[in-house]
Amino acid sequence: MGSQVPAAQQTLQVLRHLATRRGPVSAAQIAAALDLPRSTTYHLLRVMQDEGFVVHLPEERLYGLGLRAFELSSAYVRQAPLARLGHPLLRGLVDRVGESAHLAVLHGRDVVYVVEERASRRPSLVSDVGVRLPAHLTASGRAMLSVLDAAQVRALYPDRAAFVARGDGPAWSARRLRAELQATRSRGHAVEDGDITQGLSSVAVPTLDHLGLPAAAVALTFPTEAVDEDRRAALADEARAVADQLARRLRGL
Repeated sequence: MGSQVPAAQQTLQVLRHLATRRGPVSAAQIAAALDLPRSTTYHLLRVMQDEGFVVHLPEERLYGLGLRAFELSSAYVRQAPLARLGHPLLRGLVDRVGESAHLAVLHGRDVVYVVEERASRRPSLVSDVGVRLPAHLTASGRAMLSVLDAAQVRALYPDRAAFVARGDGPAWSARRLRAELQATRSRGHAVEDGDITQGLSSVAVPTLDHLGLPAAAVALTFPTEAVDEDRRAALADEARAVADQLARRLRGL
């Protein structure tokens, strides 16, 4: 049975199509993909552009998602479906491994923590729910940054001024970040040793959306001296299993 409000259905189809593209597309591509008349497609795009849900790139004759669409995605995070889906998974993870776990999302050059599960008899953490920390300093941030392509990382970190310093460690630079992200990709998980809190380390794995982009990261934090390399690898495997399970939940599988 067809929709009683075809224009509304078509508008949502256009937004959904734009959301699945890695970049802006032409009106002709949208019309062909959705089997819509070109006149209807242009009319829908103009209305969505006027309302801020679509942006038009006149030089390239392409259309992409606008600021209002971004606000919708931000509202999704604020309304906590991600936290609700992830919380029971992290609680089970902490019960199994006895270390503190958290779930974080990437917001610009920061990570924002949306779930925090503390293990008993473990040190307190600075990464409470709602806390923002520089992404390049955290295992969660490095895990998510490692999934982005080089151009996206360069856009986030165009120069040395983009790197926030913390503590007395070596200065961060684009070269150091590239090396860290390459190491993360090679080992299959991110690590962090004392960059946030001296004496505490973390491992993290990204949760990927349907486009293969980082929706979040699952991390475990533990006292550095209490965990050897084999244990770290085992913790990373546990985090990966939860990250994959959360990805399936986000996709409705």
